[in-house]
Amino acid sequence: MRTALIDRRDFLKAAGASFAAASAPRAWSDTLAVDAVFATAFVKRDGSFGAAVLSEAGKILHSIDLPDRGHDVTFDPVSKRSVVFARQPGTFAVVFDHAGHAKPLTIASIAGRHFFGHGVFSSDGALLYATENDFDNAAGVVGVYDAKAKFNRIGEFPTYGMGPHELLLLGDGRTLAIANGGIETHPDYGRAELNIATMKPSYTLVDRLTGDLIEKHELPPALHQLSIRHMDRDQAGTVWFGCQYRGPATDRPALVGRAARGKELELLEMPQEVLSGFRNYIGSVAANPAAGTVAVTSPEGNSLAVIDAASGRVVATRSLVEVCGLAPDGAGFMATTGAGEIVGEAGTARSEPDFVWDNHMLRIAADGSKAA
Repeated sequence: MRTALIDRRDFLKAAGASFAAASAPRAWSDTLAVDAVFATAFVKRDGSFGAAVLSEAGKILHSIDLPDRGHDVTFDPVSKRSVVFARQPGTFAVVFDHAGHAKPLTIASIAGRHFFGHGVFSSDGALLYATENDFDNAAGVVGVYDAKAKFNRIGEFPTYGMGPHELLLLGDGRTLAIANGGIETHPDYGRAELNIATMKPSYTLVDRLTGDLIEKHELPPALHQLSIRHMDRDQAGTVWFGCQYRGPATDRPALVGRAARGKELELLEMPQEVLSGFRNYIGSVAANPAAGTVAVTSPEGNSLAVIDAASGRVVATRSLVEVCGLAPDGAGFMATTGAGEIVGEAGTARSEPDFVWDNHMLRIAADGSKAA
């Protein structure tokens, strides 16, 4: 599913029309009548792109068209708006209102930058932060957007690494945790990875107000090809991260770790059969604070594993074809797959064979709060 860059003006026209059509009052009424909804991007079997809102039962409440592939969704519980980001090296993000009260708005990346598929709102909803690529300088930046002024881009600051992917806002409301994958890319070369021999991933903490570096942690030199990509926070505030290994396929490095402020990164030991099943690739990480668990998925290995957050032990595994999307659901997790399955926390599955569900999924409670 290769993604091509699109003309920004063409996208602004196309996205506005499709979102307006999708936000009919009845559709939004049906959406808000359920206990929670799950937002995710998809690719249809006919090659078209879009995003969907799912019920807890896995029913598609409504879907919208996108002119290119999406990646992740973030949500602002203050304004009740979500943003879906284009997949790297995409140049658009779309803001939409879950209550259907406002028309959608498209954010276009500035010249010399593209999105990396992830973003997060400040706790007051005033600012949106997005990981971006300063590709001519091979440097990661966080773009800052004013959510109260039509998401105008008002600045940026460094991620203090290369190839940033997911970022989280920590519990103090001021510190951003950033996963720098360490991989150099340039849109002239699509998604080609240009520095595998010299890549240097890192995990950084950055002050979102000043842009100052607070902490930076790198993996040991022997693991310099272990790209840190996705993260979530557990009930204790510990950040869990998943990695994708770019070294020899026969290697079996640890792929899941956790980070606590002021401490070095800790990689988890896992049973060899579980680790081997990931095929050196973690696609998504989600914490369920209510259950005290963290789950990870591997679409490459058709594997899902659930970890006890306190002990770090793997407590459950499941095999699902091309599983990747993941979000907390009740005492467990909801997962989506590239085979069109939507699997609920009770293990029940609903099939949508025309859909290839994308990498990530976000759960939003009916009261508008983010259930992460």
